[in-house]
Amino acid sequence: MKCLIMANGEYGSLDWYRGQTERFDRVIGVDGGASRAIRLGIVPHWVIGDLDSLSVADKDALEEQGAVFCIYPPEKDYTDTQLALELAQKEGAGEIILWGGTGDRLDHTLSNLFSAARMAEQGIAIRFENPRVTIYLAHDRLVVPGQAGDTVSLIVLGDRAEGVTLQGFRYPLQNAALDGHWLCTLSNVIAEPNPSIQVASGVLAVFHHLLPVA
Repeated sequence: MKCLIMANGEYGSLDWYRGQTERFDRVIGVDGGASRAIRLGIVPHWVIGDLDSLSVADKDALEEQGAVFCIYPPEKDYTDTQLALELAQKEGAGEIILWGGTGDRLDHTLSNLFSAARMAEQGIAIRFENPRVTIYLAHDRLVVPGQAGDTVSLIVLGDRAEGVTLQGFRYPLQNAALDGHWLCTLSNVIAEPNPSIQVASGVLAVFHHLLPVA
């Protein structure tokens, strides 16, 4: 089952997202992210969070259209996006896509990436999408659907990643160990279409930049 999570981070141009809803079996709106869903003509199956950033008018509209609300108190241990990730996993998602999962709140962006890493370790294919960059969570093998010249950076989500092999990149690696506290894998370049990344242990956040990087 493929699940879309619409968080309340940065989206950029909403036109980029239009017409993509048929890709998903289930949609979860995360608090104010559900307002973005309304603007895109999407009715989430669930809306989750403490609802501190969802207007009363939008809440009423979504309730009228059949969205199920999972409401939590503001005083809670986990973020709204973490709760959405857990809900998607509980519902049997084998693939999770996050829109609005990154933004100018660096603390929330990092929390979302590290929380997603736990899902990747449990065998769920997960990625973040926006018009500028797609971020894949690589735990075993990943084929990056990119073209020669695209910029790709790798960030270790944890202390270490072992057995990292890059094929089809300008700067390849073979069975390398990457230190999560001293990174050396930023701004690689795709040399051949659809290059591959192999990871024996650990999780990598793979940033595939969709627009030219200065």
